Amino acid sequence: MKRLCLIFLTLGLAGALCACSSPNPTASAPVAKPTSQEAKAAIAERNSERQELEQIPPPAKNRYMAIHTRESWGNPFLIVGKKTVTLRVTYPEAPQSSLAPGNLMHPANARRRELELRLSDLPEALAAIPEGSWPYGRVVAVEEDVVQARADRVQVRRNVETTMQVLNDLGVVVYEWPGAGVLR
Repeated sequence: MKRLCLIFLTLGLAGALCACSSPNPTASAPVAKPTSQEAKAAIAERNSERQELEQIPPPAKNRYMAIHTRESWGNPFLIVGKKTVTLRVTYPEAPQSSLAPGNLMHPANARRRELELRLSDLPEALAAIPEGSWPYGRVVAVEEDVVQARADRVQVRRNVETTMQVLNDLGVVVYEWPGAGVLR
C-alpha cells in the first residue's frame, strides 16, 4: 500500500515538474482541422438526428399560435443566452391509473425540466426528447435571455440566429417567442 502511494506521489510530482518546465505554459496546442472521416461522421450524425425528429408530425399552427404564456407552452422551449442555450421540456403525463387519477400525482411543473446546453449539443438533445413532448408538432419556441447584460445583446442575438439556423437544418419550425415582458 505504501509503495502504491509512493508511485502515485512520484508520478504526480513528475507531472507537476513537466508542467512547470514547459517553455511557454500559456501557449495552447494548435487546433486540428477535422478530417474527412470526422466531417462525414458529423454529417451522418446530423442526418440521424434529423430522421429522428422527422418522426414527429409537422406543426399545427392553429394550436400553438393560441398559446400566450410560457407556462402554457407544451413543446420544447429554448432560451438563448450569451454562452449557452436553456432547453425547457415538459414531459408527457403518465398513463392514467386507478391508483392516481387526474393530475394530482403528476402536475405540469413536476414534469418540466430545464437543461443548459452548448449550442453544438442542441441537435442531439432535441432528438432525444420523447414524441409526447411535442403536442403542437415539430415546432420550438425560441426567446432571447432577458437576464443578459445590455452589452451582451449583440452576441445573444447572433446566438439566436445561429439557433434558428440549426433548428431549420433539422427541419424544426421556429416560433420566435414574443418580446421580453410582453407575455410572461
